[in-house]
Amino acid sequence: MTTILGISAFYHDSAATLIKNGEIVAAAQEERFTRIKHDSNYPFNAIKYILDNSNLKLNQIDHIVFFEKPFLKFERLLETYMAFAPKGFKSFSLSMPIWLREKLFQKKFLFENLKKHDENFKDIEKIKFSEHHYSHAASAFFPSPFEEAIVLTLDGVGEWATTTVALGKRNKLTMLKEIHFPHSLGLLYSAFTYYLGFKVNSGEYKVMGLAPYGEPKYKDLIFKKLIDLKNDGSFRLNMKYFNYATGLTMTNKKFNNIFKNPNRNPKKDNLTQFHMDIASSVQAVVEEIILKLTKSLVKEYKIKNLCLAGGVALNCVANGKIHKEKIFEDIWVQPAAGDAGGSLGAALAYWHKELNKPRNTFKDLMKGSYLGPKFTDDDVEKELKNLDAKYKKINQNEIISLTANEISKNKIVGWFQGRMEFGPRALGARSILADPRSRNMQKELNLKIKFRESFRPFAPSILKDEVNNWFELNEDSPYMLLVADIKREKQNQMTEDEKKLFGIDKLNIKRSEIPAVTHVDYSARIQTVSRDTNKKYYDLINKFKDKTNCPVIVNTSFNVRGEPIVNTPEDAFNCFMGTELDNLVIGNCYLIKEYQNPALKKDYTKNFELD
Repeated sequence: MTTILGISAFYHDSAATLIKNGEIVAAAQEERFTRIKHDSNYPFNAIKYILDNSNLKLNQIDHIVFFEKPFLKFERLLETYMAFAPKGFKSFSLSMPIWLREKLFQKKFLFENLKKHDENFKDIEKIKFSEHHYSHAASAFFPSPFEEAIVLTLDGVGEWATTTVALGKRNKLTMLKEIHFPHSLGLLYSAFTYYLGFKVNSGEYKVMGLAPYGEPKYKDLIFKKLIDLKNDGSFRLNMKYFNYATGLTMTNKKFNNIFKNPNRNPKKDNLTQFHMDIASSVQAVVEEIILKLTKSLVKEYKIKNLCLAGGVALNCVANGKIHKEKIFEDIWVQPAAGDAGGSLGAALAYWHKELNKPRNTFKDLMKGSYLGPKFTDDDVEKELKNLDAKYKKINQNEIISLTANEISKNKIVGWFQGRMEFGPRALGARSILADPRSRNMQKELNLKIKFRESFRPFAPSILKDEVNNWFELNEDSPYMLLVADIKREKQNQMTEDEKKLFGIDKLNIKRSEIPAVTHVDYSARIQTVSRDTNKKYYDLINKFKDKTNCPVIVNTSFNVRGEPIVNTPEDAFNCFMGTELDNLVIGNCYLIKEYQNPALKKDYTKNFELD
């Protein structure tokens, strides 16, 4: 048996993954353990979980692979600073000491940290390095169900590459073309995230969520001033408007002057129609670039399948546009598409590329992305007793029936079951669940549970075999990474007066039979649920369907704004007591808010930095 540990760290979303003979057996992000969102530190806790889960000592691991090559990244940094000199000296003076002290000599740094897991780990030569975008591409293709596919990776930047195209065929992955830093679709989106007053590398999904409330009034201006787009989808940014190459900010005054407004200050400035239109415009720009790029790739390579990875692959609206236009016959998106997934890709890359091991099957190998820690009923009861929680223990059938019944009565339920998800989406293991038929549920979830902006949308979980009855989607979407329209017959058409509304005023219109998950453009970010990957969650939705004739449940991540998704029963209980959740279900333990000791309620949200 060959074991490979993949690691991503030091930049964004540190994580670790273990594969055994090519099988993905465990993966987790460091943030879930430290409770620091997007934690970029060495993933000590994630690695510890993986070793404990597999009953392995570190010295028993055959290969350890880091997800990128630090010397290549250092080369890019030096060449960038030289190209822009003397501009950027402040940034240079701040970053270089860290690089010279830690990041450049990462093999030694990793070795010293890895020894903390096992004093018998002494073989530094076990540590290998993969290239950043190759790791992304490997994470997308090798676990996919395709024997052959075009692999498109879009993110901020790795070493040099920001956009790559690869050809995956059986156990081979060949890089075909690249776009290099500073020209980056991910950094373009992050620049607008910064301009709109949201946190870079965290708030990009807010821009995507805000976009439907605006109109793309500035799309042409963005193309005229900021980006040169070619017919094949390749592009170049006009760097005189951006500051991220060498500065401490994403944009500059010239950027602001284009739009005749300064950066939004989130502490002082409310979101206005202007900000919504800006969000809509950059989203439209990104979609057009991705559509041109994918159409060009189909024409050039004539391959029917597409795999996606990199942070931009989490833009489910753009993914939905690729699907809607039927550019490829089939699409598969890595559920941990960002840097966390690089740990998985690095391990798989070494298995297939360096060891030349075959792919013996062509199916989705991510196991529903349920690759994280789980807790036995005994573990759960022990933690709940220590917390002085009041609960009742009931069997699984009763849990499912009771939970479905409570959701149908407009109760909001914290659902904590089985193995934790790997990646940014809660997929029915660490989820908050609610009734999608409720007109006010979107606002209630945002303001009373998540403590975040009211415009933020929620996703539907739907039985896999029902999806075509409710959405314009004819394929599986298990990882909540495709957006599709609500079926016309399920929609409520707007009145003439409603059509005249702008911005957030659009929020309160009941657009369909499932208004809590229907975006203002009649679309939804869909998760299809299969009995094969999550039987308990499937049975819950099926029971809800029996009670309501609706095979859909609202699914959002079990956390509040600024908090990573809950990992332990204690995390879940704290969130339960710190919000207006009605009920909590952990394994076979059922908790009702009104029966809990009020003294246990606390404002634990102050523990988390708002994103």
